[in-house]
Amino acid sequence: MSQLSPEKILGLGLGFWNSKALLSAVELGLFTVLAEGPADAETLRVRLGLHERSARDFFDALVALGMLERENGLYRNTAETDLFLDRAKPSYVGQILEMSNLRLFSSWNRLTEALRTGAAQSENAAEGDFFGALYADPEKLRGFLTAMSGISAGPAQAIAAKFPWRDYKTFVDVGCAQGMVPVTVARAHPHLTGGGFDLPQVQPVFDDFIAQNGLSDRLRFYPGDFFEDALPKVDVIVMGHILHDWNLEEKRLLLAKAYEALPKGGALIVYEALIDDERKTNAFGLLMSLNMLIETPGGFDYTGADCLDWIRDAGFAQTRVEHLLGPDSMVIGVR
Repeated sequence: MSQLSPEKILGLGLGFWNSKALLSAVELGLFTVLAEGPADAETLRVRLGLHERSARDFFDALVALGMLERENGLYRNTAETDLFLDRAKPSYVGQILEMSNLRLFSSWNRLTEALRTGAAQSENAAEGDFFGALYADPEKLRGFLTAMSGISAGPAQAIAAKFPWRDYKTFVDVGCAQGMVPVTVARAHPHLTGGGFDLPQVQPVFDDFIAQNGLSDRLRFYPGDFFEDALPKVDVIVMGHILHDWNLEEKRLLLAKAYEALPKGGALIVYEALIDDERKTNAFGLLMSLNMLIETPGGFDYTGADCLDWIRDAGFAQTRVEHLLGPDSMVIGVR
């Protein structure tokens, strides 16, 4: 019998050390600076405005964590951090890490209280309407919407590649945020037109992003509240990282509204970090559900089997679950 060790327990319990080191590096713009070229510790320390006591351990910790490389005293990005954490590149995904650093890190410190009370613990929790408070602050809203682009970029590419878009002509992303999914899908399939549906406050951010990507002639913004207003009439409706924000009754209402908006043969794509049906292996999906506990009054994540039941109850006849990448999968229903 092998000797038991507390290493796994201690590594998990102190995992926030690793996380905060990366989050602070993103906040400081370390990877963006190094994208300009390798630098020694003193040059990097001065560029970032760090104290002499802290810098070397900080940089070397990131080397040990696999986020930086060091050779002959010069630090440089890894291939991954250079591609995904340089703010100057369109492939930048650090927006979600920036939001995690500013908001989620402190909110998760109150997880025990959330577990005991079932009540949201975010900075807007006392206001009762998480999204209303967030959307009322233009600066916070823009940060949130760009963060959603960071977390949607990978799944968007997989959806563009794996869904049979050739069979459809129009689509809309419901809860579109900045517009990462519409842009990615439209770029990959020039025959498609459509856009994004979200609250009116989102339109300036969406329109700017669409214009930057040269797609204003094919993609438009549909303003509305998806609980109050009808969804646009298109061939395909996408709901990504949306259903988990809401309680079961609200989830069912949104699925019913999607069914009503689609024509015969139209398709619904729901994608999330779906919890595995046995609820044993997709830790990210389960932790995301705890994030919904902290962030929202009634939201929770779910399994593919759960979602299949709900979309069948909404009336969809042909249904399936298909893995996208990482923890994300899509549930497809055809009317």
